[in-house]
Amino acid sequence: MSREFGADHTYVPMDMGQQDAIAAAAAHSIERLGRIDILVNNAGITGPNQVLWEYPSAAWRQVFEVNVHGVYAACKHVVAHMRENGVSGRIVNVASVAGKEGNPNASAYSASKAAVIALTKSLGKELAGTEIRVNCVTPAAVETPLFDQMSTEHIRYMLSKIPVGRFGHADEIAAMVGWLCTQECSFSTGAVFDLSGGRATY
Repeated sequence: MSREFGADHTYVPMDMGQQDAIAAAAAHSIERLGRIDILVNNAGITGPNQVLWEYPSAAWRQVFEVNVHGVYAACKHVVAHMRENGVSGRIVNVASVAGKEGNPNASAYSASKAAVIALTKSLGKELAGTEIRVNCVTPAAVETPLFDQMSTEHIRYMLSKIPVGRFGHADEIAAMVGWLCTQECSFSTGAVFDLSGGRATY
């Protein structure tokens, strides 16, 4: 069920683990707004903090359904629309520094975010001959409600790895994502932008 906020706004609640819901949301947005210029894939779940050999199979699949398959489905439907309509589009996928370095007791989350990085690189190359740019950001931990899914021990571990000595702020991530969605970002595609407080060095 969509919620309307005026002539140029619409809000469609959906489950990023359900690809049919993603397709329907994309179709509704196109019907309501006429076109999609920007896609930011920011939904994600952490899954439990457990060692791999004790990791529940159902939880592993759920993390990938949301963090990887959801990103795939959103990109698939929006890219098809952008290409068909000659849109000068921007796609930004929110990955994680865990996808670069791998966090212990978070194998599903780390692996899923590594997949988002690779998906971004591949899609960016596939669309390089168009005016659609695809990039991703790799934040270190940002203090959001996502922390409610993590153990206190894991949160402390993540903080200990950040040289700046604090968690990221949502507005810092938003500022980078915002720039990646502008026309100024015309020469970067398939790129990975670090937002890790000095944790990642590549």
